[in-house]
Amino acid sequence: MRIMLTGLALLALAGCDQTASPQAAETVFSGGTIHTGGIDNVQVEMVATANGRVICAGESDQCSAHIGPQTQEIDLGGAAMFPGFTDAHVHIIGVGMRELSLNLDDVRSIAELQARVAEAAEEDTGVIAGRGWIETHWPEGRFPTAADLDAVAPDRPVVLVRADGHALVANSAALAEAGVTADTPDPDGGEILRDETGAATGMIIDTAMAPFSIFLREPEGEARVRAYELGARVLAASGWTGAHSMSMRYDDVDILVRLAEEGRLPLRVHVYANPEDYDAVAARAPRVEAGGRVTANGVKFYMDGALGSRGAALLSPYDDAPGSTGLFIARSEETAQIMRRALIDGVQLSGHAIGDAGNRRLLDWIEAALDETPPGERAIADPRWRIEHAQVLHPDDIARFEPLGVVASMQPSHAIGDLHFAPSRIGIQRLEGAYAWRSLIETGAIIAGGSDAPVERGEARIEFYAAAVRRDLDGYAGEGWNLHQALDRETALRLFTQWPAWTVHLDHELGRIATGYRADFSVFDMDLMTAPELDLRHARPVMTIVDGQVAWRADAE
Repeated sequence: MRIMLTGLALLALAGCDQTASPQAAETVFSGGTIHTGGIDNVQVEMVATANGRVICAGESDQCSAHIGPQTQEIDLGGAAMFPGFTDAHVHIIGVGMRELSLNLDDVRSIAELQARVAEAAEEDTGVIAGRGWIETHWPEGRFPTAADLDAVAPDRPVVLVRADGHALVANSAALAEAGVTADTPDPDGGEILRDETGAATGMIIDTAMAPFSIFLREPEGEARVRAYELGARVLAASGWTGAHSMSMRYDDVDILVRLAEEGRLPLRVHVYANPEDYDAVAARAPRVEAGGRVTANGVKFYMDGALGSRGAALLSPYDDAPGSTGLFIARSEETAQIMRRALIDGVQLSGHAIGDAGNRRLLDWIEAALDETPPGERAIADPRWRIEHAQVLHPDDIARFEPLGVVASMQPSHAIGDLHFAPSRIGIQRLEGAYAWRSLIETGAIIAGGSDAPVERGEARIEFYAAAVRRDLDGYAGEGWNLHQALDRETALRLFTQWPAWTVHLDHELGRIATGYRADFSVFDMDLMTAPELDLRHARPVMTIVDGQVAWRADAE
């Protein structure tokens, strides 16, 4: 079958039609539907790669001229190939640690939570630590408490982090060892939930979690390397070829570089370090390692908490907690100083903001920093700073992203998970500005799509489904869920390909299948552009390709 080509594909063919002997390809891909992405997103029959880049994307009779005796020919077997999907907000070490610790993603009630803790208590004698629970679907309709955990594991510390990472529940032994009592004051940006007598219930929010770090220490040494390697493998098996890894220790960049150089990093990773590492990031920005497999030019900070734990900063009180408007974490003076420095140093800033007050304040601070530092004084005239999550926006603030050049880094799966509790938290009226993908895009804003794993499961097919369908995995969407905010398939594709690349100033190298671009591809067992809406839930990755080499494939598992 011959396919009519325009735009991007014609440019690609120009690279294939050489009068001299064509460059021999290392790998060619054919035998399936191949979407090139970009604005045109035309389909081609074959893609040839060499030296980690695309040397031809076009019709078979033209690209096959690059096939030589050493060329590996990969038959897609009817699968659909796309530009490599990038998870624009993920925590790689967290994904690895989720696999290595008590994974509570599938817990569906307090009773199940207790059963999992009791089982862990029988297997080990140390601290019981886990992550992944979320109470919004539980029949008990409440947070778990220390008393719930004491009933099954009273004699040693139990600390279980909520899926969003912004809250935890601890048993009485852990509360005592952490020094949290009825007299412990709430810290700035945090809260200790209390019962009617003033005693701690065991639920700890945001910065109040700090004393519990003694139970939640991340692995060190080779165990830390193992966590990163495992996290990267899980993400590759979930359909991703790239990851923007958030809130990393800057010295962990060396771990990623080592893994890449040893052929153990199946992803292209862009690092956003913690604020305390700002000086280290600025000293080496722009840092590019392992032939572009690892870059580290960003810093991420927090404006507020999470919606589920009522830590997101709101302009008016929570509907289901009228005495609270959430929590602010960032301080204006020190954040403004970092912003001014970042523009001069060429460091890309990324700010976590979920509530409408958190987003508004962050936009105000960004606007002030840009006004005070004209393009001529900046290391990068177009810094492409980011707001992570941008979940609940006042309608007046939606149109501010594009003029400021601010990227909305959003995770579609948050919307299909939060739809079960967000209406009760913020009310139907405020949902107009919640998870407002289409409204942002219609103003010209760029959205970089991600998963926020391990907060969410971290699967590319779920994120694409959520963006294009905006229903939960059972097909449900409740009152006021604004299905008009769902995206058409072409735009949803850009969320995970072209726009993450633009966000990190690599839109000339990533996000499309075109001559000269890096050969990063994601392959799925169904065509995401044409499959029925609900079938997208069942799409599965077949293989991921990075720099022209197969990084993961399902039939090798």
